[in-house]
Amino acid sequence: MESNSKKRIAMRVYGKVQGVFFRATTQEKARALGLTGFVQNELGGTVYLEAEGDVKALSQLEQWAHEGPSRASVEKVEVEEKESLLGFEEFEQRR
Repeated sequence: MESNSKKRIAMRVYGKVQGVFFRATTQEKARALGLTGFVQNELGGTVYLEAEGDVKALSQLEQWAHEGPSRASVEKVEVEEKESLLGFEEFEQRR
């Protein structure tokens, strides 16, 4: 039962998502939801993140990612459910 209540997802967010505090606000949101993982900018202008934790909290983060911070303009969000938990200790920003 326990393994079903937690999972890990990866998200790639497209649009105007760099230089608009997307990583910082994603980190704040994820931490507030009790999630662990990381968020980073990618060379193509997208933002990539992996998060793990409670299924309901992951769903809330996913919904939030479709809007992002106020200065962002999100065009598309791709979500992939991952096979296993990695045991991240916190939610961090990576370069």
